[in-house]
Amino acid sequence: YLDKAIIEIKVKTNAFSNEIITIQDNKKYLVNITIEPEKGKANKRFTSLLAKFFKIHQKNIEIIKGIKSKNKIIRIN
Repeated sequence: YLDKAIIEIKVKTNAFSNEIITIQDNKKYLVNITIEPEKGKANKRFTSLLAKFFKIHQKNIEIIKGIKSKNKIIRIN
């Protein structure tokens, strides 16, 4: 059901733990990650966490909006 899905996600960096929280009937997500947002490290951790959550390969997740923002829109290919 995730093929070519577009998903809105809010990312919180420097969190206590890495976790994904679904909001509004699985249409929006809050992702907490423990890493700081520097040099793309947070985005790598973010996409890695999403890949495990959705049980897909990390290369199938594309950040299409918000690469440097806490509010992101991703596409799952």
